[in-house]
Amino acid sequence: MRQNAQPLACQGIGFWGPYRTRGGALFHGIQPGPAPVTGRDLVQRAKGRLQLQMAASREAGVQQLLVSEENMLGAVRANLRLGDLYSGAGERMARFAEAFGGAVTDVALSIRSLDGYWTSALAYAVARGHKMPTANSLDRLARGARSWRDVITDIACAMPGVRLHVLPFETFGARPEAALASLTGMDAPRTHARVRLNASLCLQDLRASLPSSAAAQLPEGTGRWRPFTDAQTAALREAYADDMMWLAGGADGLAALAQDPDKQAAGTNPPRIALTRGRPDDKQRRMAGSG
Repeated sequence: MRQNAQPLACQGIGFWGPYRTRGGALFHGIQPGPAPVTGRDLVQRAKGRLQLQMAASREAGVQQLLVSEENMLGAVRANLRLGDLYSGAGERMARFAEAFGGAVTDVALSIRSLDGYWTSALAYAVARGHKMPTANSLDRLARGARSWRDVITDIACAMPGVRLHVLPFETFGARPEAALASLTGMDAPRTHARVRLNASLCLQDLRASLPSSAAAQLPEGTGRWRPFTDAQTAALREAYADDMMWLAGGADGLAALAQDPDKQAAGTNPPRIALTRGRPDDKQRRMAGSG
């Protein structure tokens, strides 16, 4: 989105990404953490920075401001360390809601099948020097009681009155322009839309990036690394299927599945589609008896 900032600005859409939220220390102080003892109220200072930046965006003609920051819910490494799925999401999002001073109207959450999520997280961690997962740690992840439904519920409780949109990775993961169009209702630029960031390494690349002792623990072959057993994978996929069914059923009014803008919804009387080939039997009988 940063590379499409200008065409988005022409439609009244502003964008804050990691270059601003992290590099510019925009969110510094919102979440508790180690900080030098200066006697300053870091939370109030963060609120002040946000208000100034939002005012500047309004003066620049921004009508919709999109803030994209993957660590707002928490860090992936914390999920792996705790063996849990964003257990602090509610508290973190409540602090962000307070810091933005009631300006947040919509929140978008991208989710994906849990076996794919944890595999991607593990590959990312191992490639950066973390230990290979043990059989016990993998089993703990596969048996985890917490799923996306819990994360969604926590966010909804932390930010009452805010519309929560859920974007499945399987629908929007490779089509960021469709996700943007679904959220804003505007035409999204397709330039740079297929640039993939932080993609998981395949087995051969992951093996090549690790010390020989760690690489030896990976399975032979090429393609995607699959650390979970078939039974563990099935359990994770079943949990995700339950989440998707809950979302499709209305999610208790807490959230809504984002609609794919490239697919037209059927009307009240959708067209009838023939599911068989050839001539129906009743027509053949009438023709046979007409002579």
